[in-house]
Amino acid sequence: MEGHLMTTHRTPTATTPVQQAAMIVGVVFLLVGVLGFIPGITTDYGSMEFAEHHSEAKLLGLFQVSILHNLVHLLFGLAGLAMARAAATARTFLIGGGIVYLALWLYGLLIDHDSAANFVPLNTADDWLHFALGLGMIALGLLLTRRTHPTAGH
Repeated sequence: MEGHLMTTHRTPTATTPVQQAAMIVGVVFLLVGVLGFIPGITTDYGSMEFAEHHSEAKLLGLFQVSILHNLVHLLFGLAGLAMARAAATARTFLIGGGIVYLALWLYGLLIDHDSAANFVPLNTADDWLHFALGLGMIALGLLLTRRTHPTAGH
């Protein structure tokens, strides 16, 4: 067989922890986006607006949602799944997405929830969920990609 090109069969490579985390976060965002469009799981479904603070629809009766809000969740989920294909992009998704959610948390704290500026729309439950998501995503992105340095003598 010398002189002939040998074909190699690739075995599926195991995903890294950061890729797995990005995939899980992406799936959760997809699920939340879909659930936001299901009456019953989303209370006051009939009051859902495209993008304004008058939307009184609430996912699980707690988190204010709109059509735009649900679409953003779906797109964020798709981005997470796409970026989970490689460790570097998975890390970017988690850290970058976490920064976006912390910015959204600050936005939600600073705007009047009854104003036209609340076009997403957001309520207090959304604000604090965005804070937890932001910190959690950044932590996952950083902790799951940190390099460990062996100690001397080992």
